[in-house]
Amino acid sequence: MSKKYIKRHIDKYLQEWKQSISRKPLLLRGARQVGKSSSVREFAKQFEYFVEVNFEKDKNAHNLRAIFEKDLSPQRICEELFAVFGTPIIPGKTLLFFDEIQVCIPAISSLRFFYEDMPELHLIAAGSLLEFALEELPSFGVGRIRSLFMYPLSFDEYLRAMGFAAMADAIQKSSPQKPMAEALHHNCLTHLVRFITIGGMPEVVATYSQGGTLQDCQLILDDLTLAFYDDFAKYKSRVPTSRLQDVFVSVMEQTGNKFIYSRASQTAKHEQIKEAVELLSLAGLIYPVTHTSANGLPLGAESNSKIRKFLMFDTGIMQRFLHLDISQILLGETLEQINKGAVAELFVGLELLKSAPCNYPAQLYYWQREQRGSQAEVDYVIQRSNDIVPIEVKAGTRGSMQSFSIFMSEKKSQYGIRCSLESFGWLPNIFLYPLYAVSQINQQYK
Repeated sequence: MSKKYIKRHIDKYLQEWKQSISRKPLLLRGARQVGKSSSVREFAKQFEYFVEVNFEKDKNAHNLRAIFEKDLSPQRICEELFAVFGTPIIPGKTLLFFDEIQVCIPAISSLRFFYEDMPELHLIAAGSLLEFALEELPSFGVGRIRSLFMYPLSFDEYLRAMGFAAMADAIQKSSPQKPMAEALHHNCLTHLVRFITIGGMPEVVATYSQGGTLQDCQLILDDLTLAFYDDFAKYKSRVPTSRLQDVFVSVMEQTGNKFIYSRASQTAKHEQIKEAVELLSLAGLIYPVTHTSANGLPLGAESNSKIRKFLMFDTGIMQRFLHLDISQILLGETLEQINKGAVAELFVGLELLKSAPCNYPAQLYYWQREQRGSQAEVDYVIQRSNDIVPIEVKAGTRGSMQSFSIFMSEKKSQYGIRCSLESFGWLPNIFLYPLYAVSQINQQYK
């Protein structure tokens, strides 16, 4: 069965880039298998010609890489690519796509010359493990390259892929001041739990949306898991694959808590574990949530990178790795029993990332206070306009708000947000958002 294209939020950014007067070569960044290539191929249908150069999988990959080992003149490169593919490369009519560009470092370097010498040409590059290659070229395209960041599907994208656009629209139109009907709220919760179970990897969602079973989805998640493990060997030779695997699993086991490096390995030293964490972050497989004192803006000015949580990049991959009981997820009335409720905090963090503008890397922050007899922690802290806003996550419909109250009192917050299985609503100085509507926080509080 051929997989249908799933519309993505990034499609809008690609369209804006196409029509931009001051267009730069575009670099799509994100973990493997999140849909970068599929989005470009769908976008290419708007052009008269499309040339896809895959530096890793093309049968002529070696010869393609050789083209970039000479001078990096865009005119010469296009002429030789025309000789290979037989497709005209004409500015304004052709979309040129460099896929798996991390395999060909000179091709990455060539992007700046395309901007300087052939700015009318629509050029997109993408790749997996791309961040490692960019580390070797820290100033390769400052001011000359535009980046877009991709993640697995959001809940909104999932609903639309499943044919529930009306439900997605209803969520977008709802707010604490305009809550939705109770019956629709419970229906949204049912789909939320399904989404958390299978996750947002495009291949999994495409299979499910075309009639695949949950078992089919689980098998695909197993295949993806093995592919990520295979990738570990490519990261850096000085980091053993087994250490990366240990740290990867430890991140999932410690979800919702400050990451304790010593728990990740019984044999590796702190610096060795830290290096593995940094590599997994570069690969887009885990995302940091950094502690901030939150005394002023920007939040990053008072952040402490030594105190961090980490989020696994997809809930479906996580439940497969940890062998969670999906029947418990699907039949439970709360998410509290799933990994001690940490899956709810994971979901909220991922939705905050996915709903942020994709033309810059979003950052996540949290707050904690450790005083003798008075420990407090707020799951997420965000900036909205000139306000510092705390976000408390609940895996059920109730729970203590003590830390939340301490933060709002100490920081004199104007308001806070609680995300749970409750429907939209509000309390004094607190806006209530159901978990399935987390993306609306970024949309309604810009």
